Amino acid sequence: MPTPMKPPAVPIGAVDAQRVEDSLSLLAPKWTTWVAQTLAWQGCPMRVREVAARMPLVSDQLVAKRLMQMHTDGLVTRADDPRRAPYQLSPFGYSISPLYRALSDWSRTNFPLGPLADAERVEDAVQRLYLRHSTAVVQILDAGTTRFGSIAEVAELDGRTTMRRLNRLQADGLVTRTGQGHGDRYVLTDAGHTLSPVYTAAERWNTHAVTRMQSPSAAVTTVTQPPLGAPQRPKVTRTAAAMSRSTTAPNALLFSHAPQPQPQVPAAVTARSAPGRGR
Repeated sequence: MPTPMKPPAVPIGAVDAQRVEDSLSLLAPKWTTWVAQTLAWQGCPMRVREVAARMPLVSDQLVAKRLMQMHTDGLVTRADDPRRAPYQLSPFGYSISPLYRALSDWSRTNFPLGPLADAERVEDAVQRLYLRHSTAVVQILDAGTTRFGSIAEVAELDGRTTMRRLNRLQADGLVTRTGQGHGDRYVLTDAGHTLSPVYTAAERWNTHAVTRMQSPSAAVTTVTQPPLGAPQRPKVTRTAAAMSRSTTAPNALLFSHAPQPQPQVPAAVTARSAPGRGR
C-alpha cells in the first residue's frame, strides 16, 4: 500500500503559537505517549492493570491517573460497564498519529539520544517544546529578531519571563547565543530552524480538538458495551512476530515507521533522560 503523502509544512512564523502549545500541553504529562502507544498496539479495550503490566516500573496508581486525565482530554474513551475492560483510544486519540511522527522524526534528526523507543523520543521532544511562550520566542528568532530587548518587546513579555524562556530553549538545544556579552544575539540552532513540520502537525491536530469540542457529541466520552451474554466477536490471537510483520499493526497508527522493538521497561529510559530542566 503506498504511503499517503504528508500535507506540506507551513513556515514557522505562519502557525498559531497558542494552538501549537495547546496541542503539546495535552501530551506533556509523563507516560501519556507510552499509554497511548500501549493502547494502540493492543487495539482493544484494556483495564488499568493491563496497561500497567506493560509498563513494569510505572505503578497502577500512576497509570490510572494518566488514563483519567487522557479521558478528560478526550484521548481515550471509557466503558460504561466497570466489569469490562474500560479504556481504549478514541478517534481523537488516534488522530494524533501525524504529530507523533513529526515529533519522533524531529528528535531523531536533531538529538543523538541513542537507540531509544519512539515513545520516549516523543516525550523528550514534547518536554523541549510545550512550555508557554516557547513557540512565540522561536517564531520571533526565526523572523530575524535576535536582541534580548527586542525579543521581549515583540513577544510582549517581561524581562524575567523572556530570560527564563531563552535559558530553557538554550538548555533544550533550540537556541544558542553568539557570545556572553551584553547585547550579544540569540539565534536558532538547526533543531530550532527545523521545527516547521512539528508546529504544522501540532496546529492541525488542534483543529481536531476544536472540532471535537464543538461537536454536539463531544460530551459523550464513554463507550457503550454490549450487554453480558450478547454474542461476542471471536478473539483473534496473533503472535508478536506476526504483529511485527503486519503493515497494519496498531502501532503503525501512532508511528509511521515500521514497528520497531520497543523496550519492555520504559522507565529504564529514565537513567538516560536529560537532567531536570528549569521552568
